[in-house]
Amino acid sequence: MTDSGIDVLREKIRRAEQGGGRERQDRQHAEGKLTARERVEILLDEGSFEELDALVEHRCLDFGMADQKIPGDGVIAGYGRIAGRLVYLFAQDFTVFGGSLSETNAKKICKVMELSMKMGAPMIGLNDSGGARIQEGVASLGGYADIFLRNTLASGVVPQISAILGPCAGGAVYSPAITDFNVMVKDTSYMFVTGPDVIRTVTHEEVTKEDLGGAMTHNAKSGVAHFAVDDDRACLSLIRELLTYLPSNNLEEPPVVATEDPSDREDASLDQLIPTEANKPYDMKRLIEVVVDDRRFLEVHEHFAPNIIVGFARFGGRSVGIVANQPAVLAGCLDIDASVKAARFIRFCDAFNLPVVTFQDVPGFLPGTAQEFDGIIRHGAKLLYAYAEATVPKITVITRKSYGGAYCVMGSKHLRTDLNLAFPGAEIAVMGPEGAVNVLYRRELQKAADPVALREQKVEEFRRKFANPYVASDRGFIDEVIEPRKTRRKIIAGLDMTRTKRDKNPPKKHGNIPL
Repeated sequence: MTDSGIDVLREKIRRAEQGGGRERQDRQHAEGKLTARERVEILLDEGSFEELDALVEHRCLDFGMADQKIPGDGVIAGYGRIAGRLVYLFAQDFTVFGGSLSETNAKKICKVMELSMKMGAPMIGLNDSGGARIQEGVASLGGYADIFLRNTLASGVVPQISAILGPCAGGAVYSPAITDFNVMVKDTSYMFVTGPDVIRTVTHEEVTKEDLGGAMTHNAKSGVAHFAVDDDRACLSLIRELLTYLPSNNLEEPPVVATEDPSDREDASLDQLIPTEANKPYDMKRLIEVVVDDRRFLEVHEHFAPNIIVGFARFGGRSVGIVANQPAVLAGCLDIDASVKAARFIRFCDAFNLPVVTFQDVPGFLPGTAQEFDGIIRHGAKLLYAYAEATVPKITVITRKSYGGAYCVMGSKHLRTDLNLAFPGAEIAVMGPEGAVNVLYRRELQKAADPVALREQKVEEFRRKFANPYVASDRGFIDEVIEPRKTRRKIIAGLDMTRTKRDKNPPKKHGNIPL
């Protein structure tokens, strides 16, 4: 090859790496954002990125676009490594046409998505785009649909992670919505189907971009996002950490991480963690952090439906998904948001071979007309369905209350859970003592000379009979009643026991989860 040929190549690569130019890159920095290439470099292991389609240009000739061509066309795509493991990614470049999606850069994204499925490696999308490229019309919209299809086909095959690092509006929001995890950056990212201007025109509501679709809106109110971080670097660091808990694909086991935390470690403080008073709250996160490896728990959906806790941890070096009621919020009741949050998390764990460890302290489903009218029956059934459908190892620990239908739903023995443990103070019954006495002894209480004394007597009788785990244990619904301090050791022993588990569902195209 002549020197001139190499010079032409190098010039094209230089233009691609330059993106929209120094002025627009400076503007990106001034807004507290990194450029697309900076994000890729920080996310991946040093020197591991291999770019694909760096010289692709759009083919639009209308609206003066023929004279505006930049190699790469507003998206960087390729593959690299995170902690030595292969990943595929794309990063939208807001300095080039506002990161808008064109027909050609959609094909670039689809190419790496297809490669990620073929090679069995996670797919990461770094989103920072003004939306569809208006000049291309339906060709751009078709590009979105092509991406959505591949998101759907990849679901449950490889982990898919979306980072929202700037605007993500209109049709663009549906690709992140299909992926497994969404990370949003506070103050610089937002997502919405229709923006404030459209809402003002149609419904006459006044709302800011931040209130409508900012990071905390989607983390705390809508549940669309799973994590909220302070800046781009924190976002990329979190993605690297998240991947340490996950397998590369659905045919692999999650990575095992060496730990010096003894598997037989006991903590006497757990014996006093659960209050003796049934109506007194405590923080379930304290229990989780005490029993997991190195006290490290990566919580998912921390700000959404906090009455239930989900996240990743390790026991004996092995990754697990944790689901736990939170007695400190709504007494740990299950409501619509908590049911959907936990159901989706459990289905992710089941798809990617992560055992599910459940800590149960649940007085029931949240009562009220709002819950009933909004479909708590349908949404609660999603959680039931997810537990019943899951074939990964399942271990449940009942720490205190386990009442009514919530007992059934939260990983009970009847849903094919492999190991069901309970603390000595666990209460397993149709309902609490006070409510049960009101139903069982209504007539006697109405006729009694001293109804208060009779009620107290009957409540105490009911509590003696059901405010313990031994009736359920007698029937085999509880495999073992354990001292709280031994929780870690018992869970690790259970995970070792279930390591070779083989279970499956009846042959079918797919089930019909009550969406």
